[in-house]
Amino acid sequence: MARYTLIVGTRNWSSWSLRPYLALRATGARFETVDIRLRQTDAPSTREQILQHSPAGKVPVLKIVEGEKSLTVWDSLAICETIAERHPEAHLWPDDAATRAIARSYACEMHSGFPDLRDQLSMDFVRKKAPPDLREETKKQIARIIEAWSGALAAYQGGFLFGRFSLADCMYAPVVSRFETYGVEVPPPVRAYMDRILALPGMQEWKAVAEKEAAAGWV
Repeated sequence: MARYTLIVGTRNWSSWSLRPYLALRATGARFETVDIRLRQTDAPSTREQILQHSPAGKVPVLKIVEGEKSLTVWDSLAICETIAERHPEAHLWPDDAATRAIARSYACEMHSGFPDLRDQLSMDFVRKKAPPDLREETKKQIARIIEAWSGALAAYQGGFLFGRFSLADCMYAPVVSRFETYGVEVPPPVRAYMDRILALPGMQEWKAVAEKEAAAGWV
């Protein structure tokens, strides 16, 4: 049986770490986590700590040990894809090929896009904040996300973006957190979707650790 270790960054801030955490949690597989405090310049610095696990120097990182073999995977989408391949029983992509292609497009759009949203509405998981004065590009990116979620929820009934929970939902879960933190107004179907994501056991576990981080002065 494979042993998984997921190296993650500060839970309040590391949107990239949250994604594979939710994917692993959805498989039901047992895994350990190693938490690295981000934005540290003291010795050893954050980067030095991460380099002990991956040459990329970034979190998340997934370590897989199976017998005498070991594998290190980095980048949130690559980790999520690896998890989906190793756990087909979890059905982390839609079964239908055409729907699966669209779901992958959603995931990749999130992975590579929305730079202004990331910049102005950074993840701060357990806090509530007043939104900043949003740039026009940020407003357009928020509108695009709401449009995409609304379209998928209407087309693929079932409560999540593509019916059942999938990697597309993992990729957008940090945006749900951002919208919650900054009080972004959304239509009722999107609000219901956000509530379902926030209620996931994995999200609740993540929140509990994030609250401990905040109490310990990590943020």
